[in-house]
Amino acid sequence: MRITVIGCGYLGAVHAACMAELGHEVLGIDVDQAKIEALSAGRAPFFEPGLPELLASASATGRLKFTTDFSQAAGYDAHFIAVGTPQKKGEYAADMTYVDAAATSLAQYLKPGDLVIGKSTVPVGTARRLAEIVKAAQPEAELAWNPEFLREGFAVEDTLRPDRLVYGVPDGEAGEKAKAVLDEIYAVALGNDTPLVVTGYETAELVKVSANAFLATKISFINAIAEVADVTGADVTKIADAIGYDARIGRRFLNAGLGFGGGCLPKDIRAFQARAGELGADQALTFLKEVDAINIRRRVRAVDLTRELLDGSLRGKKVAVLGLAFKPDSDDIRDSPALDVAAQLRAQGARVVAFDPEAVPNAQRQHPELDFASSAEEAAADADAVVVLTEWKQFRELDPVAFGESVGAKNILDGRNCLDPEKWRAAGWHYRALGRP
Repeated sequence: MRITVIGCGYLGAVHAACMAELGHEVLGIDVDQAKIEALSAGRAPFFEPGLPELLASASATGRLKFTTDFSQAAGYDAHFIAVGTPQKKGEYAADMTYVDAAATSLAQYLKPGDLVIGKSTVPVGTARRLAEIVKAAQPEAELAWNPEFLREGFAVEDTLRPDRLVYGVPDGEAGEKAKAVLDEIYAVALGNDTPLVVTGYETAELVKVSANAFLATKISFINAIAEVADVTGADVTKIADAIGYDARIGRRFLNAGLGFGGGCLPKDIRAFQARAGELGADQALTFLKEVDAINIRRRVRAVDLTRELLDGSLRGKKVAVLGLAFKPDSDDIRDSPALDVAAQLRAQGARVVAFDPEAVPNAQRQHPELDFASSAEEAAADADAVVVLTEWKQFRELDPVAFGESVGAKNILDGRNCLDPEKWRAAGWHYRALGRP
């Protein structure tokens, strides 16, 4: 099929490359000239495993192109809207400026039979509103909503081999036509027996924010238990292991530590609360305020534990920070707990030297007051304490004996509960972690 993808940020660039990989002819459209030039040259403007190779292979076939010219959308048959929905400044609500601009810009180039497909995470009610914009511009075009469920670090895999597909389509014949187009786009996934849920606009919109709210709640739940474990001497990792054997609960996302961050979960649970309030259902989601609060408290706790490691004072001490991205296999520092903790340590008097395999350039732009290293060993040289804040594989696999040869003092905070306490203590380290004795 001939497909456009409007918005070539994290979601859009991955989606465009994957659609081309599946055999479609794809045009990515974005207003950022530098981003388009990078993508056209086969360079990903952010770190995502597998994406550079996909961009190169798809571009070589001629099936993947990028432009800033919206008029080139004319003649294509299906149009994905994949722009960002950031949190409004000073509010919980989502900023719909980019979604509305994309829909309005696209509308003038629609032809009869075209399908506009929303991918962005939006407040419930957005799809029905955008459908009116589409119909006003081209009565014989339709709109569908097809939420994404990407995990950063696994986005290519999640797009090519999704664990489920959700179509939000209009009623009647229009919905059947929209489904037929989506079925053709996702023919490979459907041929692999990927589960499919076909529903209305509002349900499709709520599926995405409900999934994010549930994951955020699960993460904050185990971190709330970690707070109790801290004051009782219990081990939250053993608690998580034990309750995770219950099939109704499961072990995934029960990893206590610094909590969640990134460009999705924090802003999406806040936007969900804001939209519920607008709809008069705010009481239904009041628990998400505590989910958010628990998540933020973990960052404060990590700073407090680091101070305890240093006999009650951070002032004048060198702290090596390992990890700046909000999660491993990503250079994304949006609402990153790791970067937040690093900045708080610096603000409270520590000299912070940080290293991350991919996120240093982004972190330098946002926090130039921090010092940065080119390796974990360089960051830790003569450090009074080491704090592991992102669970990159290379940090999990550090040899505590060899690593301890360069530090000033063997104090370590495991902010992600990703290290073996016995191994590190046996090597002479004073080991602390969130929710563990």
